[in-house]
Amino acid sequence: MLLFTRIQPTPYWRTLLILGRVSNLPTVWSNCLAGWLLGGGGTGWILVVIWLGSTCLYLGGMFLNDSFDVEFDREYRRERPIPSQQITLEEVWRWGFGWLGAGTVILVLLGKSTGWFAVILLVCIILYDAIHKVIGFSPILMSACRFLLYVVAASQARQGVTGLAIWSGFALAVYIIGLSYLAHHESTGGTLNFWPTCLLAAPILLALLANTKNYQLPAYLLSAILGLWIARCLRHAFFAPDPNPGRSVAGLLAGIVLVDWVAVDGGQTIGTGFTFALLFVTALIFQRFVPAT
Repeated sequence: MLLFTRIQPTPYWRTLLILGRVSNLPTVWSNCLAGWLLGGGGTGWILVVIWLGSTCLYLGGMFLNDSFDVEFDREYRRERPIPSQQITLEEVWRWGFGWLGAGTVILVLLGKSTGWFAVILLVCIILYDAIHKVIGFSPILMSACRFLLYVVAASQARQGVTGLAIWSGFALAVYIIGLSYLAHHESTGGTLNFWPTCLLAAPILLALLANTKNYQLPAYLLSAILGLWIARCLRHAFFAPDPNPGRSVAGLLAGIVLVDWVAVDGGQTIGTGFTFALLFVTALIFQRFVPAT
């Protein structure tokens, strides 16, 4: 006697969460918070608006990522929403451009400089989605998107786009390039080299060089935490009996929050540290329900 189990389709709302890779949203919020604080902070509601606009841009970018990657996913990742017929390609295009349009409008309304940075960010998002599977330097575009989140947020802070905001954003961008190397290997396989992951240490190096006197101890402590987390994540890809690069990538994505924390917490309040810690834990919890990649 044969028993047949009916496979239930994924609820539409969950399909949207998977397409948007919402488990990474806390890292977008921490990027904005870091850039805003490095620019001198300011009125809280402005930060909320920046969070809203950046969230929309991120979601739009993730939806378009699946739209552009549909042929690749049909061959290598058939569990993704479009190949598994949980949603149509046309719907994903509409969702993607809708989110991008909403996010751009929100940020443009904040002011001329912020608007221009938002437009550049929009171009980088679309360009990355369109070419990242065929162009070797695409991780630079991904890192540029994260760098621009720092700049967009800092542009609305009291002091504007400071040198520290730029350098910290650059260190984050280098971290993203190292992370992208592992993410690319997760999708395509092949030989995994260790040396590109050394780029993940860029935020630690900047923190150790930039912080002096009273800021040294917090910088050392947070750098140690970030370093241990990076080592823990890389263990799954390089030192486990059954290597799992995907698990390393997910952990390093959550670690973006720690990178932001290292960048700003010298001299910041206890509340600021609690916020970053909460965002980090939230990212890890979200990953239990929605895949990070």
